[in-house]
Amino acid sequence: MIFRRCALIAPPLGIDGLAGPAHSAEVNTPTLIRLPRVVSDRGSRYAVAGGRVTSRAEIDAFIATLKRDKKIARATHNTWAVVLTDGGPLKNDDGETGAGAVILRMLEREALCDCIVVVTRWYGGVHLGGDRFAHVVTCVRALFDAQRGAQSGTEKGAV
Repeated sequence: MIFRRCALIAPPLGIDGLAGPAHSAEVNTPTLIRLPRVVSDRGSRYAVAGGRVTSRAEIDAFIATLKRDKKIARATHNTWAVVLTDGGPLKNDDGETGAGAVILRMLEREALCDCIVVVTRWYGGVHLGGDRFAHVVTCVRALFDAQRGAQSGTEKGAV
């Protein structure tokens, strides 16, 4: 299971959403779910990815793994958020002001800890205004639905 539910009692966000120091522990390659094309609107395209992380070092490894895909690396924005059990909420807007907070709020509503969600946007030349937040929500919901589907498929196949 990639996503894990938890009680959300966390410290407030610090500068740039960093709640604690980076960890220097060695990190395994993260497991991830990717949905490559969730929304297209006025030339902008959105994708989403998510996976399990438990430290700042694992967050960095997850982002680095995603960015090995040259399309993701060249994207205009890779906005992410996570609620760490031992580090509290973290987010990064990557230039898409407010988008990290939208992702974080959805993680908190679902009570999901140690799960990073990254919404990627390729800017299409037209400002979307507030619609961009609706697209972020659509992407995060699609990821949650994909995870639920994966879990229910695993449970149905279990003996």
